[in-house]
Amino acid sequence: MRFNILSETPRKNIAYLFLMPAMAAIFIFFFLPVLAALLMSFTDFDIYSLGDMSRARFVGLSNYLNLLRNPLFWKAMQNTAYFVLVGVPLSVMASLLAALALQSKLVRFKSLFRLSYFLPVVATLVAVAVIWRFIYHPRFGIFNYMLGLFGIQPIDWLGNPRWALLALIIMAVWKGFGYNMIIFIAGLQNIPESLYEAANLDGANAWQVFRHVTLPMLTQTTSFITLTTLISYCQFFAEPYVMTDGGPLNSTLSIVLLMYREGFKFWRMGYSAALAFFLFGIILIVTLIQMRFQKKYEF
Repeated sequence: MRFNILSETPRKNIAYLFLMPAMAAIFIFFFLPVLAALLMSFTDFDIYSLGDMSRARFVGLSNYLNLLRNPLFWKAMQNTAYFVLVGVPLSVMASLLAALALQSKLVRFKSLFRLSYFLPVVATLVAVAVIWRFIYHPRFGIFNYMLGLFGIQPIDWLGNPRWALLALIIMAVWKGFGYNMIIFIAGLQNIPESLYEAANLDGANAWQVFRHVTLPMLTQTTSFITLTTLISYCQFFAEPYVMTDGGPLNSTLSIVLLMYREGFKFWRMGYSAALAFFLFGIILIVTLIQMRFQKKYEF
């Protein structure tokens, strides 16, 4: 017994020794920049402060108070909330339906379909944006051509404030659902086949099997996908930056795009850092609420 206790200590030391390089890199390249950004959010750090740090003045909570008084911030918050509330359910449902379809025994060439659905995830966003700008073209786009078949007038998808954000949501769901689909497929493959056999013996139809067997067994997988998608959509930036630059009339302006403008266009880096930590607080609160509901549901 004594030999086991003494031999356990060198093993722990070796484990710490192997962890030290990774922990040092995380501390230097993650924690220190985050701490510096937090301190910056309480100053008026700008382009002049880059050359002379003494020009940065401590302003306390002024950046956060000015943030709450800025109508553009609330517009960006509204757009981000709409993007999350509409985009996350659509993405999760599209991923689940695609996974269920590919797990069906009626579908052939499953590997080909999985590859096809996953390709948009690894595609460059700039290339995807060029294609989707043509798809959304008011006169020559595929969407308006299909609407014309039903007698619907063409829609200026990216030029109309009413439709621009919805157009970005559709593109984001199309580009990202393949990743979640793979996770759902892994979750479906872990469901014991005996549960489906027992449900069939009890005379359950397809909807009852899906509702009482598949969905409950996918609870943890669905919660994980919902949480990661929610965090990702709260930080959406590339879609409006490449497609609309926040327009028209700021209808696609997001929190992260506003942060980018303030920090790298107007060089108000202290204000931009305050935006970043405000968004961090929102994501943290939403994540904690979602995890609390998840535990309550599982219980």
